[in-house]
Amino acid sequence: MAPKTTLNAKNLETLGAERLAELLMEVSTGSAATKRRLRIELAGKQGSSEVAREVTKRLSSIERSRSMINWRRVKALKSDLETQRLVIVDTIASGDPDEALEVLWRFMGLARSIFERCDDSNGMIADVFRQACIDLGALASAAKPDPLLLAKQAFSSLQSNDYGQYDHLIESLSPALGGEGLYRLKSLFDDWAKTPINESHHAERVVIGWGSNGPVYEDDLSLRQRDMTIRMALEQIADAQGDADAFIAQQSQQARSAPMIAAEIAQRLLRAGRADEAWDAINRVEIKGNQTTFKWENVRIDVLETLGRQEEAQAFRWQCFEQSLNERHLRAFLKRLPDFDDIEAEESAFDFVARFPNVHQALAFLVSWPAFDKAAKLVAARAFELDGDYYELLAPAAEQLQEKHPLAAIIVLRAMIDVALDRGKSSRYRHAARHLIECQRLSAMVSDFGALASHADYTASLKGKHGKKVGFWAAVDR
Repeated sequence: MAPKTTLNAKNLETLGAERLAELLMEVSTGSAATKRRLRIELAGKQGSSEVAREVTKRLSSIERSRSMINWRRVKALKSDLETQRLVIVDTIASGDPDEALEVLWRFMGLARSIFERCDDSNGMIADVFRQACIDLGALASAAKPDPLLLAKQAFSSLQSNDYGQYDHLIESLSPALGGEGLYRLKSLFDDWAKTPINESHHAERVVIGWGSNGPVYEDDLSLRQRDMTIRMALEQIADAQGDADAFIAQQSQQARSAPMIAAEIAQRLLRAGRADEAWDAINRVEIKGNQTTFKWENVRIDVLETLGRQEEAQAFRWQCFEQSLNERHLRAFLKRLPDFDDIEAEESAFDFVARFPNVHQALAFLVSWPAFDKAAKLVAARAFELDGDYYELLAPAAEQLQEKHPLAAIIVLRAMIDVALDRGKSSRYRHAARHLIECQRLSAMVSDFGALASHADYTASLKGKHGKKVGFWAAVDR
């Protein structure tokens, strides 16, 4: 049983309503966020309409603000926005879904004014609006507005999608839009595509930059942005309607030869039961060297299997693995082999990895698999190929190897130390010093260094070559 002084709801109930109210007033002093939350709770006692008024007042206040929001204030803003969002989708929606939907549209309308004055480099605010866009779909399904009016609202919002806040709006709203609403939305975008964007005289056109082909005009940029918005919207409408041909129609002939677009087209044709056409689409790609993507490779395999060409699918999996060392292809390949054959194939794969030209790609594969014994052998055999600048790979690799393969871990750590000192990367000295200290600890676990210099000899050679790099040695002795 928890002590009676533990902070939990049951223990706080014993204080009584009057004392709790006094404490809340005390705690809320100086905290605008807490006061807003308490006012919302009080409004909730009067009904969802009163809560909606409180939220709308707060949204209006945020919209009117013109002060810049730096990174220090972003967290508080996110908390404020998240509170308003939750109150809309929980408290207001439970009493009146129609009103909640209206307030949530108002909430989404804040995005432009907020992003224009907000440092959201970590995407915290974008996440709030992304979730709110999903909530719009749920509220629209509950409120059941007129599909034609909902289509008009969606169209208007997508015309102002400057910061990507409405990127998933059509997908979210499609159940509420239904066939009638989606058809209307498509018509609105088709009509917009036929409307001239700017017919001002050429002499009055505003130059906003210069490209390889000369000046870039403001109306040219607006036209490209509009065309992209229309294309993306029509693609999403096509998906919502299950219309593969409408999606394909949005892709230029040149785009259809790009791996990602070819994969998107082939996926949709597969879903439509048109495997032969999917095979044609996936093979329209113009492959230069090994410049494909995992998605294109995976979709091509899906098409082969749908066509009943399992042996070709297996051969292509192995081919893709050999080109990229993508472990997902190898796992899929092994999974489809008979018992015991997969063990032999796995060993063949490891042998191939050991000979792979890019040692760092090979090491990344073996650590990720994981096959730490194979990784240790690779490090020992190809130590001189390791580039310590790949510290994002080598640091975690050394950590994984240190317990059972301390000598291999030392080799990896020394590669990072050598690069930092040989190239005078002073920003890395602190990390290199930590690596050297770790090498000393690991050396006690190694009985035979073989051709590798002992820790004492290695340290002595560092002092001989880099003795004047006081920043490094100060970090070692710290």
